[in-house]
Amino acid sequence: MIPHWLERTVLLVGPERLERLIGARVLVVGLGGVGSFAAEFLGRAGIGRLTLVDGDSVDPTNKNRQLVALDSTVGLPKTEVMRARLMDINPELDLHIIAHFQEPDDMERLIADGYDYVLDCIDSIQPKQLLIETCQRAGVRFISAMGAGGKTDPERVRITRMNQTKNCPFAQQIRRTMRRQGHPVDFWVVSSDEETERNSLRLTDGSRYKKSFYGTISFMPAQFGLLMAAHVIRELMATEP
Repeated sequence: MIPHWLERTVLLVGPERLERLIGARVLVVGLGGVGSFAAEFLGRAGIGRLTLVDGDSVDPTNKNRQLVALDSTVGLPKTEVMRARLMDINPELDLHIIAHFQEPDDMERLIADGYDYVLDCIDSIQPKQLLIETCQRAGVRFISAMGAGGKTDPERVRITRMNQTKNCPFAQQIRRTMRRQGHPVDFWVVSSDEETERNSLRLTDGSRYKKSFYGTISFMPAQFGLLMAAHVIRELMATEP
């Protein structure tokens, strides 16, 4: 039986396609600016089984772009903040939490349980590339977020193929490495073709495989998360049981 709170969704997509969403199992890796919005859009669409992965806690600097970030949530694990939001939306949601940082060697174990779709919202290159390659080897459908930093025009964000991205240093580096290692680069991504504001680049201490980041405005990561969730929801509704 379809829950009453999904009345307007079923009115739009019909009971058969909504049942596909309710029965789907989806993995979201990374709950930052992109992943937090993507996870909530998936939950509000009626996805019935979600696994959320993130090893970080909310930092005050997250408040400009991350759904989980408020004064009241600073210091809390992002997975727990997201859990509370999603269960408050859908108390019947089958929700699983993995609250530790995923090392590159963790990726095979991470997807071993089997998922209908994986959303790669990781913001560091090496773990991201390993997750992509692991999904490719396992034949698991996935979509990957490229760089939302250094951009300000939401109309330039697109769902595209990795080998068709441009003006994205993040995508360029991953694509170059994957090609050199013999991995295919024809897969779904969300990317912006807007020129990156290079002057907004800052270096880090290199921890957790992240060497640098670009400045970010509130709406750009959310736009990436919206398009990722929309792509996955449409794909799942189109999939025959």
